[in-house]
Amino acid sequence: MTFKTFNPPSVRKPFGGYNHGLLVPPGASLLVTSGQLGISPEDRIPPDVAGQAELCFKAIGAILEEAGMTYSDVIRISGFVTSREDFPAYMAVRDRYTLDPKPVSTLIVVGGFTRAEFLVEVEVTAAKVFSSNAQ
Repeated sequence: MTFKTFNPPSVRKPFGGYNHGLLVPPGASLLVTSGQLGISPEDRIPPDVAGQAELCFKAIGAILEEAGMTYSDVIRISGFVTSREDFPAYMAVRDRYTLDPKPVSTLIVVGGFTRAEFLVEVEVTAAKVFSSNAQ
């Protein structure tokens, strides 16, 4: 599927690997994930934001796969971290998972999550046009 990207010259260029807007064509199926936290299936929580972000994106990848999608179908990423100092580590992980065209992206600093050891949470929206035979 081809998404049309929007980065108007009247708007400041994106700060990183994302687009300001993406247009999803008619007939697309949408997948919206819940926020994924940096915790393994065995309940292990890495002590750093990069390790937790890696688990968040792996969980999202599993959800995408189960829905018949990949990271190339992701149109929006919302990330939440507990510290501004964690931006570079989070964005380095995020940028390894995003594909062209880059999705739209929001990153917000929050006061915390349900457990103090959580440092990051990530949710995505994905869109894919399935052929009539594949549905």
